[in-house]
Amino acid sequence: MAESHESSTAAWTAVVVALAGFSVGGLGLVLGPNWLMFWVGIGLVVVAPLVGLVLGAAGLGSGRDAADPVDQPAPPRS
Repeated sequence: MAESHESSTAAWTAVVVALAGFSVGGLGLVLGPNWLMFWVGIGLVVVAPLVGLVLGAAGLGSGRDAADPVDQPAPPRS
């Protein structure tokens, strides 16, 4: 039970930006529709994964890489 859900600043920031994008886009559809607001929301959703990648590369990610022993299967017992 020592597994992590990988909560990191980079991941949470990307989620918040995507949630803001969906909220702005949805509000833009309800109010009118206001197409400029809708497309700004779409832009935020598209930018969200890039924000996560940039913050992860800046050192705010989970800090685990593919060579982490937790990711490797346990060796067979003899």
